[in-house]
Amino acid sequence: MKGWDELYDRAEALLSRLEGLLPAGQVDPNWNSAIAFRWRKCGRTGSIEPVNHPHHVTFDALQGIERQKNLIDQNTRQFVQGRPANNVLLTGARGTGKSSLVKAMLNKYAALGLRLIEVEKHDLTDLHDIVEQICHRPERFLLYCDDLSFEAGDPGYKALKVVLDGSIATASENVLVYATSNRRHLMPDFMRDNMDTRHLGEEIHPSESVEEKISLSERFGLWVSFYPFNQEQYLDIAGHWLNHFGIQEMTPPIREAALQWALGRGSRSGRVAWQFARDCAGKQNLP
Repeated sequence: MKGWDELYDRAEALLSRLEGLLPAGQVDPNWNSAIAFRWRKCGRTGSIEPVNHPHHVTFDALQGIERQKNLIDQNTRQFVQGRPANNVLLTGARGTGKSSLVKAMLNKYAALGLRLIEVEKHDLTDLHDIVEQICHRPERFLLYCDDLSFEAGDPGYKALKVVLDGSIATASENVLVYATSNRRHLMPDFMRDNMDTRHLGEEIHPSESVEEKISLSERFGLWVSFYPFNQEQYLDIAGHWLNHFGIQEMTPPIREAALQWALGRGSRSGRVAWQFARDCAGKQNLP
């Protein structure tokens, strides 16, 4: 019977491996337990899991980006009120508040039913499955993709295009995509792409590769650009965060230290200003 025992053990092992490849039944999360969620993959299956300690960013805490705040706030307000609204692409300089603004929208409108589901770039191929789980929910969902960019051949590229508006099925009315990126067109630009541009008379016809790169970003109805701060804007933001930590006055030595801090990091951004204020408060033994 030894041969039968070995065959049985091999069959058990094979079945265990096959079960790991089959999709598991979807289990709804406790939607009342959180306002922020993330898509988690385990093997070939995924699930929506609550984020128990989300980052609480207030709308008023974001400084130096009033125009961008107004645009995103108006679009998000329309969405939670059940009116038409657009998918949003936030692009531009690092550390200028793109991700923080999305989080601030969640905190501002959570009481009106807004929820956020964070999806990593490598999980974008599951967007259709995520939408299927939430399309009949009463809440309004932001599918949030942070620091988004693609290389040629990334499978998530086409999956995102389909969810935005490239599928035969209509987009769900309770779902929008909010994505942040340092690239306006989400893909790298190469000189060889422009070499294929054709000139017919006075008309310019971009190459197919350029058109393909533009086609994804064009599916976002609202583009919001963020720009590096000048020196005075940076100092104003640093002063705001210093006040937050209990330092009421930006004295000349603190001002000089703030400028040196930015110079050492090669950037004047809201993130750098916040980091400086934390460092300054820590050195003064402030909570």
